[in-house]
Formats: sequence, C-alpha cells, structure tokens
Amino acid sequence: MNEQEAATTAEVLTEALPYIQEFHGKTVVVKYGGNAMVDDSLKQSFARDIVLMNLVGIHPVVVHGGGPQIGELLTKLNIESHFVNGMRVTDSATMDVVQMVLGGLVNKEIVSLINANGGRAAGVTGKDGLLLQATKLEMLPSIDTPEIIDIGHVGEVTHVDTDLLRVFQDSGFIPIIAPIGVGADGESYNINADIVAGRIAEALKAEKLILLTNTSGILDADGNTISEISSDGVDRLIADGVISEGMLPKVQCALDAVNAGVRSVQIIDGRVPHGLLLEVFTRTGVGTQILSQQT
Repeated sequence: MNEQEAATTAEVLTEALPYIQEFHGKTVVVKYGGNAMVDDSLKQSFARDIVLMNLVGIHPVVVHGGGPQIGELLTKLNIESHFVNGMRVTDSATMDVVQMVLGGLVNKEIVSLINANGGRAAGVTGKDGLLLQATKLEMLPSIDTPEIIDIGHVGEVTHVDTDLLRVFQDSGFIPIIAPIGVGADGESYNINADIVAGRIAEALKAEKLILLTNTSGILDADGNTISEISSDGVDRLIADGVISEGMLPKVQCALDAVNAGVRSVQIIDGRVPHGLLLEVFTRTGVGTQILSQQT
C-alpha cells in the first residue's frame, strides 16, 4: 500500500466512525432482493456487508424475496404463473412451491453465505413462532377489475410477534426471514417482501429500513435519482405516473414505516457492490431517503 492508498483508506475509516457510533446497538432491517440475490459477486458483497454491520454492533434483520426463483421452479414444474396488479396468483400448488423456494432454497442459501463469511445467521419463515400473522388479501374492485378477484394464498400482515427475533438478536444471531405468513386457521400465505420488511421494522422500532432494488432509487420524470423526498412529493409522483408498478409497494411500505416511527427509510441500488456499507457508513449514502414530511 502506497502513501496515497493509505491516506484514502484512513479517510474512509475515519468517515465511518461516527456512523458506527450512531448505529451501535440499533436495529437495521434490510429487504434483500433483485439482482443482488442472483449475481454471485453481489451475493458475496451483501453477505460481507451484513457480517460487518453485525460485528460493529449493529443488529441487522434480513427479509428476502425470491420471485425469479419461484418463477423458475414453477416453469420447470409446468405450472403457469399469473399476476393481478403485480401480485402472483397463488393457488395451493403454487403455494407449495413458494414455501419450498422461499423457506428452503433461498433462505438457507442466504444463511449459508452469511455463515461462510464469519456471521451467525438463523433462517426462519413468518410461520415460525407466529412471527407473521396474516389474513387473506382481498383484491378490491377497480375500474379494470370491477369485481373482487380471488388471488389465492396471498396474504397481508395483521400482526408481527417479535419475541423470536429478539431471542435471536440477544443471542448474537442474524435473523433471515422468508415472507410467508400464517393465518388463524393455520393456512400459509405468500406476502410481499417489501411490506413484510416494513412491518417488521415498525414492530422492532428499527433505526433504519433499507430496501434493495434494481434501480438507483426513486427516479424523477427525467430519470434522475431523487436523493430525498417527502410523502407529499411521493404522492405527486404517483399521481403523475412517475412512480408505478413494482416501485409502488416499496414506496408505500417506506411511507408507512416512517409514519409509524422508523427513523429513516432508504431505497438503494442492490446492483452496487457494498451498497449497504455506502448507505450506512458514509455521509452522502446512496439511493433515495423517504421522509414523512419535508424537513
């Protein structure tokens, strides 16, 4: 390492120090999805970021998606996929695949990656310890769909029981959560991972909620990344059609989280190596910060 490289390294470490002090002992909920879950180098980057956060005293909680992996297995099994307003229609056969992929293949791969990089991760679904209690999601009528549509085993969270998560955190484990909920009748429900992450952040009174996406954050009408936006600004972008489709549930869960007391919500680009560290430990961060009101 030459003198210039040494100076740059020292500057980076010095910049990180106040953020390490600020977030020490605090909970950060991370929604893990998109390209970061399918690119091998980004998988390793994510795992190392989570381990480093944990080692400096932050309590990370990971909620993961797995839509592409579910779709791939459904195709192999000759089960056709259908979507209504971005929600996967989940009949009994599809729900079996969802549980197999999210609760098994994807969840355990993330656990293994974090453990291999020096962390101590434990994987669960929302059914474990009644973590995610849910009810069937009703797709309400709209102009395009004047009648209520039954989309099967798709749920919405009615209650988050954090007891199991706190046991993990008190024991030094990093919880890795698959977004599968359980109903009062014992039925399993497929739940949007962004929404689950938001509800868990609310229940844990997290310091920060970070949503990884395949974009650089929220974009304006010209395609530029918005570094900070209020709830009123979000409403205007939705009304103008600038925020639409897959970004809608992310933005809505971010607004719900800050309005429920989560101090900071960021939507960041999961395609950037070590994007989590840049967000947590640098002055400028990356992506878009969502605020409940303009400050």
